[in-house]
Amino acid sequence: MATILFNSIQSEWMKTKRSAAFWLVLIGGFFIPGILTLMYMVYIKRLGAIYSAEKFWEKWLINGWESMSIFLLPMGIVLATSLIAQLEYKNNGWKQVHTTPQSLTTVFVAKYTVVLLLMLQLFVLFGLGMYLAGAIPAWYYGHIPYPKETFPWGRFIQINASFYVMALPIVALQFLLSLQFKNFMVSLGAGVGLVVASIMVLSWRYVYLVPYTYGAIHMLQLQGKMRFKSNILDIHYLALIYFIGFTLLSYILYLTKKEKG
Repeated sequence: MATILFNSIQSEWMKTKRSAAFWLVLIGGFFIPGILTLMYMVYIKRLGAIYSAEKFWEKWLINGWESMSIFLLPMGIVLATSLIAQLEYKNNGWKQVHTTPQSLTTVFVAKYTVVLLLMLQLFVLFGLGMYLAGAIPAWYYGHIPYPKETFPWGRFIQINASFYVMALPIVALQFLLSLQFKNFMVSLGAGVGLVVASIMVLSWRYVYLVPYTYGAIHMLQLQGKMRFKSNILDIHYLALIYFIGFTLLSYILYLTKKEKG
């Protein structure tokens, strides 16, 4: 069983190499770091004060997430997840997949695992990109002092991991929608609509009930700008609850769907 699942995941991962989702993740991971690199390479007068600030690297990463968390990351997840889940519909490959000697559970888990791995790749690339965006100007301009503090790998991983958890409900719900609708525009439109709606409700008292807002909420918490705190559950737990719930619902709907291709 484990061998079959591993082979299935490997097969699904190979499919992504020929897809737009792979390039979307690659470009998306380096997009904000690339802009920041170019911006600070041009405005070099600001670098001395910025690089000498306390906790430079943590503030630098949070600065990058400020640009990512509210809109770009949710939109990237919606697009990438929709593209991956729609590969079989686009290529009329569902019938071929379902004739292979693997259970429906294996098919579902393999595809879902690949989506989660792609999202993990996006976060790893973004973290690497943010490090390079902070280091390259100092390397290039000899008169700019490299940050004195030791690079906080633990804090870097912790912050990126937190945002990954916040993104899981979006991944799960978008995967569910993409499996249920053959038309790519239906799942994409629903995802975009939810992202836009989540931005509009950020000032709502019960915003923590809307899982698409969790990245933005976490960003505001890191900046100390969140005007209220949820007295129900820590937002990380809420994200995991939504993720598990959407995943189970997606699995059940996939197994019970009469027409799977």
